[in-house]
Amino acid sequence: MKLATWNVNGIRARQAQVQQWMECERPDVVCLQEIKATSDQVPAALFETEGYWYYWHGGKGYSGVGLHVSKTIAPERPAFAHPAFDYENRIVAVDIRTAAGDFTIASVYVPNGGKDFPGKMKFLEGMDAYAASFQALSRAGGRQLVLMGDMNVARTDRDVHPKERKPRAIGQLPEERAMIERILSRGLVDLGRALDPDNDGLFTWWAPWRNMRQRNIGWRLDYVLASEALASRATACPVQKDIGTSDHAPVVATFA
Repeated sequence: MKLATWNVNGIRARQAQVQQWMECERPDVVCLQEIKATSDQVPAALFETEGYWYYWHGGKGYSGVGLHVSKTIAPERPAFAHPAFDYENRIVAVDIRTAAGDFTIASVYVPNGGKDFPGKMKFLEGMDAYAASFQALSRAGGRQLVLMGDMNVARTDRDVHPKERKPRAIGQLPEERAMIERILSRGLVDLGRALDPDNDGLFTWWAPWRNMRQRNIGWRLDYVLASEALASRATACPVQKDIGTSDHAPVVATFA
């Protein structure tokens, strides 16, 4: 199974790149963030992506998320929904039943927090309660949870290039990092770091100036957080740094 996430920073600007990437990677699940489009503004070609069920959850603002599920793992159209703590079209989840077990996979776009930091913390608290609701099920061998997307928090100092480390910068604040750790304590694993623990250059976002991406002066903001049982079968979770023109790069997790 292959699960992928990408903050595309505008689905209309990145339509061809998303289509080419999906055709090349053929992920079983694709989570997209910051689509910046209502469902009727999404290019028609993306509604016709061969072999996928799709769900667009966007508005007229800058946020919005999308979720594609391959028909190879979901022959019948799955149920898409967004949890009660959602606002500004920031999360959509899907329940999938496969031969490997039952999964809930969510595409998540956490608020940046620059204009409304309390709103960001409230959203993270909602995510924490959501993850906690799956914890007992997962440990009992039941439904597994995967939260994928742009969490807008660099988990530790290692997840920020030394030139970008600012103790009071939003995205690096202790209270935000504590919330990410609390979410992980609900039986989830940060696959990117778990599979590449010693990589000091593991970033997913770069400021779009001064060749920051080419110089790899970035932050790690995009994650695949998976229930422990599923995480134990993960074989790779690389950042595809050279893909696309968004300020974020795709992250693709593969499971045995």
